[in-house]
Amino acid sequence: MHVFYFYLVVTAMSCTISIFKCVYILYTLYSIIRAQTSQIVSRRATLSFELYLHSSSQSFRLTRYHNYYTSKTYGPSDPMSKDLWVNIDQMDKDKVKIHGILSNTHRQAARVNLSFDFPFYGHYLREITVATGGFIYTGDVVHRMLTATQYIAPLMANFDPSLSRNSTVIYSDNGTALVVQWDHVHLQDNYSLGSFTFQATLHKTGRIVFAYKEIPVEVSQISSVNHPVKVGLSDAFVLVHKIQQIPNVRRRTIYEYHRVELTKTKITNSTAVEMMPLPTCLQFTSCSSCISSQISFNCSWCHRLNRCSTGFDRHHQDWMDSSCPDETKDKMCDIADTTYLYPFTTTVAAKTTPKGKEATAGRETPSTSHPPTSVPTEDDTKIALHLRDNQVMPADSAVDRVKGTHPLHTGLILGILLVMLIMIAGVLITVYIYHHPTSAASLFLIERRPSRWPAMKFRRGSGHPAYAEVEPVGQEKEGFIESEQC
Repeated sequence: MHVFYFYLVVTAMSCTISIFKCVYILYTLYSIIRAQTSQIVSRRATLSFELYLHSSSQSFRLTRYHNYYTSKTYGPSDPMSKDLWVNIDQMDKDKVKIHGILSNTHRQAARVNLSFDFPFYGHYLREITVATGGFIYTGDVVHRMLTATQYIAPLMANFDPSLSRNSTVIYSDNGTALVVQWDHVHLQDNYSLGSFTFQATLHKTGRIVFAYKEIPVEVSQISSVNHPVKVGLSDAFVLVHKIQQIPNVRRRTIYEYHRVELTKTKITNSTAVEMMPLPTCLQFTSCSSCISSQISFNCSWCHRLNRCSTGFDRHHQDWMDSSCPDETKDKMCDIADTTYLYPFTTTVAAKTTPKGKEATAGRETPSTSHPPTSVPTEDDTKIALHLRDNQVMPADSAVDRVKGTHPLHTGLILGILLVMLIMIAGVLITVYIYHHPTSAASLFLIERRPSRWPAMKFRRGSGHPAYAEVEPVGQEKEGFIESEQC
């Protein structure tokens, strides 16, 4: 009987273990199937989301803020993209001009006169320079490195209109807007990519529109080895430096103070970008309106120039030469300055009189048994400091300090405090300059340390491609003109 019970117990235990094994195997299979199902569902959801993004990416509006401008990018399916494209074929034939030289050359630029005042970064322009490289130069001085700054670039790249007979540079001025179109232009270093067709429209109100009709490749894939690839705006100011070693010789340096960089991945076929100008300090013509302006810039009024500015614009040289940063520290107009400064100057005059000195000395002498340590020829500031020291410190401590029982410890503590104050001041100045780039301290640094700023000097041998200026529009030529290479 005992043997029978023993086998019965063993058999029951075996069955129990088998049941647990079966349950464990079934649970493992269930977990595997559930994990596989989750992965399949996740992949389907991701694929559906990607398909949704791909389908919705054809219709988008991207709005960005750029201090001086706000930009809106319209997708291919947006009706605004078609509305912003200017059909030059439907314009008046007398106002449409095909530039014969730019249409047959490489790395050339030509001046174009405007029939209206075009505000660019708050400055009014009546003349621009159209370049074959897909951009418009807005500077006053035409040099060999136009691609560095001061440009309006719908698509700056190494375009060569001379490669194809169908490539042309067209512009039209109807009195309220100028349209410049680069039509069927090819890249010189990659002709096989196809032709590009795009345009830039400059409106009298300052609005700038970039419209794209044919972009055969992503802009980010265009090579920038031989030519910069940029989409956006840029402006700068020119500074003239005197060279001490060479008399009567000056060096001009361009400092770029602002740049608008648009998203290149959004530039495709049938897209458009609209840029609206924002208010600047230059639009204010009186001191009161300048000081009380509620815009995103810290405007200051310069009485010597009769101008409202931040100091960062094309008139920066005049702003610094006229000492406008020192004048605009109080940020007060003429009337306010007169009423505020008059009592202050009267008080100073009273303190500088001999009676004022005697009164000050007589009023402070009873508070201490020691006379002032300064001689009578010293100024009022030093006298006041000595009297304040004698008033605060007792006679005993004054004598002990003169004898100096622990001069080493006192000097060490003062040195440590001085170093800490200098470090704290440096940190505060750095934070202030970072948050106030248009302050007088920032202007001081930009004048004294120009190498720290993005600068472009008028020297040869730089990495920018060279552009040569062609004859004015009235003296256009026919045929091919070979441009000067870098």
